[in-house]
Amino acid sequence: MPIDAAKATSAEPRTTELVWEPKDVLLYHLGIGAGVPATDPAELRYTLESALHVLPSFATVAGGGMALAGGLSAPGIDVDLAAVLHGGQTVTVHRPLPVRGRAVQTSTVPAVYDKGKAAVIVLRSETADDYGPLWTCDTQIFVKGEGGFGGERGPSARLTLPERAPDRTVERRVREDQALLYRLSGDWNPLHADPEFAELAGFDRPILHGLCTYGITLKAVVDEVLGGDVARVAAYTTRFAGVVFPGETLRVRMWQEPERASEQEPERASAPQRVLVSVTAADREDAPVLADTAVSISPSGR
Repeated sequence: MPIDAAKATSAEPRTTELVWEPKDVLLYHLGIGAGVPATDPAELRYTLESALHVLPSFATVAGGGMALAGGLSAPGIDVDLAAVLHGGQTVTVHRPLPVRGRAVQTSTVPAVYDKGKAAVIVLRSETADDYGPLWTCDTQIFVKGEGGFGGERGPSARLTLPERAPDRTVERRVREDQALLYRLSGDWNPLHADPEFAELAGFDRPILHGLCTYGITLKAVVDEVLGGDVARVAAYTTRFAGVVFPGETLRVRMWQEPERASEQEPERASAPQRVLVSVTAADREDAPVLADTAVSISPSGR
C-alpha cells in the first residue's frame, strides 16, 4: 500500500530551513492577483518593496512551498501526483510575517484518515525564527484511490453560514495565466500547467491551485473588511470544495460576526471577530469553490 499510516504518524519530526526575500513576497502577491490597478496605493502595499506588507497566506509558500512538499515525501507516503488534491488549509499567525526572513519549519503528520475511496493526509508545519514562533500551518492532502485501509474516518465539522444576506460580496477575476504565475512560488504540480497531465487527473484543462484561490480570498477579506491591515489576521481556515479554472470569476461573500467567547472567558470584552466566507465560481452558476471558510481577526494590529 503506498500509504503506511502508522509509519507516517510515528515518524520523527522533519525540519527544513526556510529563507525568503521581498521579491518572493512580491511574486506571491502578483500570483494571487495583486497589482490591479497598478498605481492604486491600496495595491502598492502588496507590490512595492518600499511599502510592502505580507499577506499571512504567504506562509503557505514561504521558502518555496516546502510544507506541502514535505507532506508528500514523509516516511510511509508514496503517492501519484495525479491523484492528489488539496483538501483543506489553516494558517495560524503568531505575529506579523516579516518581508525578509530565515526560519526553521518543523513538520509532522498527526493523522492519516480513511475516507473509503480516498485517504486524507494531515500535515502540521510549525515555523519559528530567532525571535520565536511565526506561524502554524495545518494542511489536509486528499489522495484519490488510497482509502479503504481500515483507519479512522476523521472529523467532519462544518461551518454554518448566517441565514441573512452577506455583509459584503465582491468578485475577483482570475487571469488566464494566473496558475502559470502562481506556480513560480513553488508548487510545480503539472496539474496546474500541463493539459495532458490535467486530463490524466480527470480535468479537461489545467486547474488553478487551491492555495491561489485561498490567497485571492484572504486578500479580498483584508482589503474589504480590514482596510488592508494584514496584521489583524489571526488565523485563516478553509475547505477546498471545488476547482477553479483560469479565466473564471470568483464570487466572494463575507459575513462579519464576533467569535463566541470560551467557557473559560465568558465575559471577554474584546473578543476577536471573524469573517465567515463563501467562495463560488460565478461563471458556473455559483459552483462551490471554498467552503467552511473563516478568517479570525485580532481586535487591533499586533
